[in-house]
Amino acid sequence: MIRTPSLPGALACLLLGACTATPPARTTPDATPPAPTYAENHRPQFHFSPPAHWMNDPNGLVYFDGEYHLFYQHNPRTSLWGPMHWGHAVSRDLVHWQNLPLAFAPDTDGEAWSGSIVVDERNSSGLGTDGIPPMVALYTAHNRAFKAAGQTQPERQNLAYSLDRGRTWRKYAGNPVLPNPGDQKNFRDPKVAWHAASHQWVMTLAEGDHTAFYGSPNLKDWHYLSQFGSGLGAHGGVWECPDLFPLAVPETGETKWVLLQSLNAGAPNGGSGAQYFVGDFDGTRFTPDPRFAGDVRKQGAIWLDWGRDNYAVISWAGIPATDGRRIAIGWMSNWAYARTVPTEQWRGAMTVPRTLTLHRLAAGYRLFAAPVQEIATLHGTPQTLPAHSVNGALALDVPPDTVSQADMTLHFDRPIGPSRFGLVFSNARGEELRVGYDAATNRYFSDRRKAASTAFSNSFASQIDTAPRTATRPAITMRLLMDAASMELFADDGQTVMTETVFPSEKFDRVSLFSEGGGVGFKGGTIAPMHGIWPAPPSRNPR
Repeated sequence: MIRTPSLPGALACLLLGACTATPPARTTPDATPPAPTYAENHRPQFHFSPPAHWMNDPNGLVYFDGEYHLFYQHNPRTSLWGPMHWGHAVSRDLVHWQNLPLAFAPDTDGEAWSGSIVVDERNSSGLGTDGIPPMVALYTAHNRAFKAAGQTQPERQNLAYSLDRGRTWRKYAGNPVLPNPGDQKNFRDPKVAWHAASHQWVMTLAEGDHTAFYGSPNLKDWHYLSQFGSGLGAHGGVWECPDLFPLAVPETGETKWVLLQSLNAGAPNGGSGAQYFVGDFDGTRFTPDPRFAGDVRKQGAIWLDWGRDNYAVISWAGIPATDGRRIAIGWMSNWAYARTVPTEQWRGAMTVPRTLTLHRLAAGYRLFAAPVQEIATLHGTPQTLPAHSVNGALALDVPPDTVSQADMTLHFDRPIGPSRFGLVFSNARGEELRVGYDAATNRYFSDRRKAASTAFSNSFASQIDTAPRTATRPAITMRLLMDAASMELFADDGQTVMTETVFPSEKFDRVSLFSEGGGVGFKGGTIAPMHGIWPAPPSRNPR
């Protein structure tokens, strides 16, 4: 969660109910989301977005009893950031989502800022009953009324639990389970997981310019373990939304630990982004691998996504060992302009869920990301693109409705000269998005400077966003997911990733290959139209 200026005390009392004497026993609000249409301009059709109004960080990602839960930071009243609730949706396939009533609302403890959920299978917390394991949420309670009253820090960690598969929630009577020590300016976004080797729950918490680790036998009583990150990695802004998990390395057979760490600002192309570290965790301390730490010092940071629009990246807990994947999702926006993007009834969307894998390359340990395999269930009949030699522009014969709602994979020879090539998406108004590879710099790029009016933000399209190509093989593969107002590039099997939003006044309905500064060999590819995941809007002219 990002901090905003505090509200005056009286207004905070009205918004948060912070002047009442006794907190409610239940934290589940009564409000239900408004009926969505999903037909607004720029509305994604196969990415999750809220039924209406504001959304940011994904929260509480957990798999339980056949359902993937997606909670998220939400303002159910307007399309502006405001008093934070937890929205809620579930899916059985990571593709189609069912919207559920709001999970948490502001109360006397404050707003419900970001956090995580685990299933307490062993009932270590004692909160389960009749053999039902509780779903336990740890989240940041942010009380602006405290801050308005002159207290230094309004953030502490609270616990809530559910015994009905996350449909209703009850606050723990002993909150806060982790009070603020009093000297932490930023103290938030707990990500909790069971660490089997040390027989304890471990909380990974963002504390301003570093990550802190806390341990607990029961999810209720927490003690400090260690901290990591001061002086290492990117520090252009506040560290937020950490995540710690192990991944096997197929090239070596070893298991290493990955620490995801979002920050705002300081991302490579401006605004907010997500970096990561690779090392070992012994139940107390995270120690970066020496070679990886050297890469970080040399490069400043190692980025999960080089685009402008993938923040607060968090992975699902509880995915069965028989599945074995580490699946993550991020908020598809950037705090530099998130509050002003030109959407209508809603603001904010998620990336597609992505499978993260860790590899040992010549350059060191690196995370790859790829859309989950379930995305293929949305494919329509794929269209094969024949090979061509491209020098200049070459229009592709693709149905107009497919251009902005597609999964496409394209293969190119790496050119010998300094050519710049890729795809250009456009419409009748002359708006265009260019995505491709620059051989002169060995970097991928996304150029949205002419994609739409940028009157809503001076920083949205002030530059060409770029990402280094780290793959060493000659052939270049680019997979793109296009969905109304977003472009996700997974280059070289997910070794380089760029996520970018784009807001053309009309959907792009034309696509061409292009090459500048020399020719390139296009080796062919496929374009699959993507089915939408939401019900069709009602007819405008019913018979």
